[in-house]
Amino acid sequence: MAEIIPFDQRDGVIWYDGKLVAWGEAKTHVLTHGLHYASCVFEGERLYSRRIYKLKEHTARLFESARLLGMKIPYTEDEINAACMEAAEAQGFEDGYVRPVVFRGSEMMAVSAQITKIHVAVALWQWPSYFDPKEKLKGIRLDVSAWRRPAPETAPTKAKAAGLYMICTLSKHEAEAKGYADALMFDYRGFVAEATGANIFFVKDGTLHTPTPDCFLDGITRRSVMALAKLRQIPVVERHIKPEELGGFSECFLTGSAAEVTPVAEIGHWRFTPGQISETLMHDYSEDVRRPVSRVEI
Repeated sequence: MAEIIPFDQRDGVIWYDGKLVAWGEAKTHVLTHGLHYASCVFEGERLYSRRIYKLKEHTARLFESARLLGMKIPYTEDEINAACMEAAEAQGFEDGYVRPVVFRGSEMMAVSAQITKIHVAVALWQWPSYFDPKEKLKGIRLDVSAWRRPAPETAPTKAKAAGLYMICTLSKHEAEAKGYADALMFDYRGFVAEATGANIFFVKDGTLHTPTPDCFLDGITRRSVMALAKLRQIPVVERHIKPEELGGFSECFLTGSAAEVTPVAEIGHWRFTPGQISETLMHDYSEDVRRPVSRVEI
């Protein structure tokens, strides 16, 4: 196994509250509201050939997530876009992962945190494919999680909020302990929802089927892949999908900034064969993220 470098011991700089600081100096106190009460939202973005894919869309979602958690970001969207690019240029990577994060500070340590400062940071690091490349080509294996995505009335499910990932970590740890790469999660009603950090698609008779994102994130990569499918005249159906339907699908794949487009070969006892549609959309997405654009489009 490759050596793991702890994230507090890496090199470079981080954009933190309006300026670039040395990586090791981007510190937050242990008595920070975001750590204790999950008052934290973030984005996961990819840098390809020195361009952050769908940067504006990610920043807009970051602001909406913060709004849903009652946090007002002390910068404009344009300023955060510029901060992401400034951090990317300072790190000097061709490709990498981008993590903007917004969280409440340490002024108050209680459930109520009305006067806490809102902090914003942007960090970049090099992160290859989320899944092993050899495993990715043949299709990864998913466990079925015992945890379910919550109802919209019980959590801010439209936000990319740190607290909503607790059951994702539990699910993925349990799956990995069994030898799986990830886990499929159902929603509070028992419908198919998503994997622990990626949306899911299925193929049946040349048509894509994907769960309606009414209690989990409508991923930016998800929307990009749907647009690419429509360019190929591949029909896309968003609907509630029952677990008993899984045996009737021929292909399956995950989408996400980290996962990109990753074929799935197994979900529990269900089997799929990565085929033409999965391979085509993998290729089209790879082409799209590296498509030359003017700086105005970034």
